[in-house]
Amino acid sequence: MSRGKPISYDKERVSFNLARLKKGGKEFEVVVEPDNAIAFKKGASLDIREVLRGEHIFSDAKKGVLASDNDMKAIFNTDDPLKVALIILKEGEIQLTTEYREKLREDKRKKILFIIQRNAIDPTTKLPHPLTRIENAFEQIKFKVDEFKNAEEQVDDVVKHMMVVMPIRLEQIILQIDVPSQHAHQAYGVLKKIGTIKKDTFGSDGSLSLELQIPAGLQEEVLEKLNSMTHGGVDVHIKKELK
Repeated sequence: MSRGKPISYDKERVSFNLARLKKGGKEFEVVVEPDNAIAFKKGASLDIREVLRGEHIFSDAKKGVLASDNDMKAIFNTDDPLKVALIILKEGEIQLTTEYREKLREDKRKKILFIIQRNAIDPTTKLPHPLTRIENAFEQIKFKVDEFKNAEEQVDDVVKHMMVVMPIRLEQIILQIDVPSQHAHQAYGVLKKIGTIKKDTFGSDGSLSLELQIPAGLQEEVLEKLNSMTHGGVDVHIKKELK
């Protein structure tokens, strides 16, 4: 949960990333480091100095007009800029530059596509989609990324829209993997870093048999690593699909 008012921004272009509060008929602004300001509003424990780009309280930051000490004392009962800034951040709104909002959206877009590539398959072939195909589908659906939501929160919505233009489904699978003895311990160490080992058995000859749960989109990566390690001497097949 965010502390204070929800994060928002003006439609007008702003010159700085700001936190702004209107109180007692007056405007108060501080220039902020956007990443830290957003984290602070979401409840992160940060020193106020890590959030601010300067210990100045403005009535109009774009014009460089400082708020008066008398106004701060009358409205906040203090003219200490750090104490006033803390109130502005807690009770006010974050206003981001156009450039920064675009950067946030692009970062979230890349993360969304990465998550989809790792977790989705073509349900007709049971194979992962190439990233280029996922990117093309994303362009087709013209999905608007919400820069203030986590990428993970938006994945399901993106996939629902993508279903209109391509066969796609988010899925986890369990692979049955059998590895010969000479590669068993090395394979075990690699696989436990990729997915969740649900069951494992070492045979009397040192061979390894295990069940590995992974996002469906990772199956090719698992196959490539195991085939490279064992020179093709490994048996892998899908044991179960978890929809």
